[in-house]
Amino acid sequence: MAECIFCKIIKGDIPSRKVYEDDAVLAFDDISPMAPAHVVIIPKKHIATLMDVDAKADITGKLIAAAQQVAEIKQVAESGFRLAINCNADGGQVVFHLHMHLLGGRKLEDQLG
Repeated sequence: MAECIFCKIIKGDIPSRKVYEDDAVLAFDDISPMAPAHVVIIPKKHIATLMDVDAKADITGKLIAAAQQVAEIKQVAESGFRLAINCNADGGQVVFHLHMHLLGGRKLEDQLG
């Protein structure tokens, strides 16, 4: 998808501060961090939303494995972190390329209860 900002980051057309990369996943620091550690983790293949993921595909496992690596790199694996995936407009998704936010580095407030 030519106009997707995350696809442009993957191609290197837009710079990012890479935290982790493998053949299927790219992780980079969020440009507007909401916590001391705030990393965006994306599949390199364009998938618009969580609803577009083939449940039998292995991309979800690769995203989780990347999140584990990022948590170690950012030194929040032991203290704790949050992973968030927003889906579609009412779910808060702004960029329509599947992505997870990893947030940590401080005590995060409970937003669910």
